[in-house]
Amino acid sequence: MILWAILGYLLGSIPFGLVIARALGLGDLRKIGSGNIGATNVLRTGNKPAALATLLLDSGKGAAAVLLARWLAGPDAAMIAGAAAFLGHLFPVWLGFKGGKGVATFLGTLLALDWRLGLAACGLWLLAAVIGRISSLSALVAAALAPFIALWLDGARMAGVAAFMAALIFLRHRANITRIVAGTEPRIGRKT
Repeated sequence: MILWAILGYLLGSIPFGLVIARALGLGDLRKIGSGNIGATNVLRTGNKPAALATLLLDSGKGAAAVLLARWLAGPDAAMIAGAAAFLGHLFPVWLGFKGGKGVATFLGTLLALDWRLGLAACGLWLLAAVIGRISSLSALVAAALAPFIALWLDGARMAGVAAFMAALIFLRHRANITRIVAGTEPRIGRKT
C-alpha cells in the first residue's frame, strides 16, 4: 500500500498546467491570474485548447493512478493511489509542495473509483457552473456533495476518501470562498 501511495503521489505531482503553458509560450502560470497551476488559470491566458489539455491531463493522472492500482493490486490500493495522486497535485515535490487546488484531479479520481460517483460530481460541477459562472463555487458544490453521494453508492470507505479530498478542496479554496462571499470572485472565461 505504501508503494501505491508513493506511485500515486508522484503521478499526481506532475504539473501539467505549468508544463503546457511553458511549452506553448504562455508564461509561468504562477505569475498569471490566480497563480494557480490548474486548468481555470490556464483558461485565463485565453488559450482554450491549453486549458482543455490541462483539464484532461490533471483529471487523467488521478484516474490513471486509480486504474493502475486497481488492476495490479485491488480496490484498496486504488483508493490509496487516487488519494495520493490528489495530494501530489496539491503538494507537488517538483514545485516546492505548492501546487494546484485539485478539482480536475478530484473529478478524475472519482470517475475512476466509481464512474457513477464521478459523473454525479461532474454533473454537479457543470450545473453550478452554468448557473453561477464561477469555477471555484462549482468545485465547492461538487466537493461538498460528493461524500454523501459516495456514501449512498459505495459505503463509508469511499465516502471517507471523498470527504478527505473534499476537505482539502475547501482548504485550498479559502481565498476563493472569501471572494465569493464578497462578490469579487472572477467568473468563468475572464482573463483576470
